[in-house]
Amino acid sequence: MSHVVTLRVRKTVTRYRSFAEADAADRAFYNKLTGNARLALLLKLINHDPERRLERVYRIIKLSRR
Repeated sequence: MSHVVTLRVRKTVTRYRSFAEADAADRAFYNKLTGNARLALLLKLINHDPERRLERVYRIIKLSRR
């Protein structure tokens, strides 16, 4: 017997007045997580598929001086 799991993702956008306020909100979010939830996030980041990452591309452009 197979089971189908459907996950719903709720996307939200939050605007902050400053970078400090956004950083404080990030810290509060991660402080609310359990140790197991933090570990799961860490493992997800570590075990990502490296072939699916975006390729780093850079270009040096010399600007003309006026």
